[in-house]
Amino acid sequence: MNYLQSIYRDRLEAKKSQLDKIRPISPAILNKIREKLKIAATYNSNAIEGNTLTQKETFLVINEGITVRGKPLKDHLEAQNHYEAIDYLYDIVDRNSEIEPSEKLIREIHKLICLDTLKEEAGNYRQSNVIINGSNHRPPVVAEISPLMNELVRYWKSNEKKMNTVELAAIIHHKLVYIHPFTDGNGRTARAIMDLILLRGGYPLAIILKNDRKKYYKDLSTADNGNCKPFVNFIAQAVNWSLDLYLEVFSDKATQWLSLSQLAKKYKLTERHLNLLCRNGKLEAHKEGRVWMATTASLEKYLATRLRQK
Repeated sequence: MNYLQSIYRDRLEAKKSQLDKIRPISPAILNKIREKLKIAATYNSNAIEGNTLTQKETFLVINEGITVRGKPLKDHLEAQNHYEAIDYLYDIVDRNSEIEPSEKLIREIHKLICLDTLKEEAGNYRQSNVIINGSNHRPPVVAEISPLMNELVRYWKSNEKKMNTVELAAIIHHKLVYIHPFTDGNGRTARAIMDLILLRGGYPLAIILKNDRKKYYKDLSTADNGNCKPFVNFIAQAVNWSLDLYLEVFSDKATQWLSLSQLAKKYKLTERHLNLLCRNGKLEAHKEGRVWMATTASLEKYLATRLRQK
């Protein structure tokens, strides 16, 4: 079954092809881009779960070892642990590791993410039934966790070379949070496993922004009810943002990102019209905070398409 809309599939494949042509990327540039993504992934993934550190504070905690006054110790430990877990993902990929999908691998990543906050529970399946506050989803009971996780791993293995990488990453993400196998850290672990699948498939990390938290949970809930398409396409947009980050390093000023108000003024269009195009996926764009950003190249491409249709 195809979950990914053709507009997103074509866009991702085109950008990945561009990225593949640029490879190998010099270690200095690659490390700089990766560092930005690792900090962004750590900050946003933790912030979605309630961590109070800002992105700048997250950077300082990880790179300077600074303790931020007034912020809980738990938030500092979560930042350090998550960053180290992302490093582990890159290590697996950089070593061309043939590590196969397994419950052990998932539990190892969970252990790294929750090492200093869950202690002995880190890396171990929960031993009690749970209720997720604010959600209608009731996770499986304890006795069902191992069979369901075994089934998840089988699905991952059998589809790794058959499914579109972004689709597989999103589906495994949803399956993992649906099972909710751990006492805590399920969302962060699911996002890390998703990133591992993306990295192994030649894509960058998918950054799910804190500001998109409501949309993220809404689409997960829709997937709980059997419709995975909105969630898969949501993840595709996150991957698209990360691809843009890589490609922007090698692009010229003509492809710089502009706000919709800047583009509207330049092309004598309304910002409202451009906003609608972004939300419907018709104009290639991403959000920085609450502001939609697009390039003159992407807008001109859309306008040229409309002109041909007329």
